[in-house]
Amino acid sequence: MKTFRIRVEGQAADAEADSETSLFAAMARTGIEWRVSCRNGTCRTCMGLLLQGQVRYDIAWPGLSADEKEEGYCLPCIARPMADIVIAQQA
Repeated sequence: MKTFRIRVEGQAADAEADSETSLFAAMARTGIEWRVSCRNGTCRTCMGLLLQGQVRYDIAWPGLSADEKEEGYCLPCIARPMADIVIAQQA
């Protein structure tokens, strides 16, 4: 299974994940800190801005508005990489 690189803007370490692993799980396994709470896509605590790459979700409509999805936001707790990722954490 192919793995993808996950880089968090402002962090020195990168993570790797296959398309069945959430961005958050891969980052946590590597020691990258990221705010998270519910881990099921409803609380939006983990929301980040996808600067590069593409993700998919196992649920039909994650807790993002259509505008947020259009602007590139994602929920790393449930987002799975489909390409190499560069993401920024929201302040």
